[in-house]
Amino acid sequence: MTAIRRRLTPYGLALPGGAWLAIFFVVPLITVLSLALQTGNPDTGYTLTWNFGEFSNVLSQYHTQFLRSFEYGAISTAIAFVVAYPMAYWIAFHGGRHKSTYLFIILLPFFVSFVIRTLAWQFILSDNGIVLGTLKNIGILPSSVHVLSTPFAVIAGLTYNALPFMALPLYVSIEKIDRGVVRAAEDLYASSTAAFVRVVLPLSSAGIFAGSLLVFVTNVGDYVNASILGGPGTTMIGNVIETSYLENLDYPTASALSSILMAALLIVIWLYARSFGTSAVEEAVT
Repeated sequence: MTAIRRRLTPYGLALPGGAWLAIFFVVPLITVLSLALQTGNPDTGYTLTWNFGEFSNVLSQYHTQFLRSFEYGAISTAIAFVVAYPMAYWIAFHGGRHKSTYLFIILLPFFVSFVIRTLAWQFILSDNGIVLGTLKNIGILPSSVHVLSTPFAVIAGLTYNALPFMALPLYVSIEKIDRGVVRAAEDLYASSTAAFVRVVLPLSSAGIFAGSLLVFVTNVGDYVNASILGGPGTTMIGNVIETSYLENLDYPTASALSSILMAALLIVIWLYARSFGTSAVEEAVT
């Protein structure tokens, strides 16, 4: 009896987590896939007819939005990394006893609602806003210049809203680096730049990997920034899914788009992990 209990104990401990995943991940996933295979209309309802053609239809119709979403996601991820890495490095190596304060400052704006922060960017980037309006009034910019409804505005909003998702994993990874290893590189006549490139950067690979995935996956599926800061030429796939589901009540189209987006993200993540090198990530974590 005792041996049976020992064998069942791990399964019992995993049961709550497994049930949570089954209820809130597996069941919704199956529901979305089943909706994508249905046909009908909002008036008469939808019936499961195993219509696999919906996937090719939506892909041919909205491939531009798909490519644009991945483009904006990749650009915003790269910019977030360039901005967040020096910040996380400085806090980890030179923050001293004020590290927690600096991290709190990074997180402070995110105590405000996501939508309100994006609306604030709309006010800042508007033609007569505090930035462009001032520059136009003093003659630095011509009156014809506008930023809203452009890719720049959408990417700027995506980058800003996802910045903590990049900065915090980077900080945790850099903070774990043994300072003795860095000093040893300098004792072996490595310059500061060489020590950073050959020691600090590789040892922070786990943070780079995690931060990039968090920002990229979040931004590719985003629709708020494109809705508030963008225009017809900056529509992302998240906007199409939102419109199809909430406004047009076209559940098969929305579900097919969501399924394709999820599958594409999984493929990109797998390729990224393979090219990045999972062994390097494991070494950095340990």
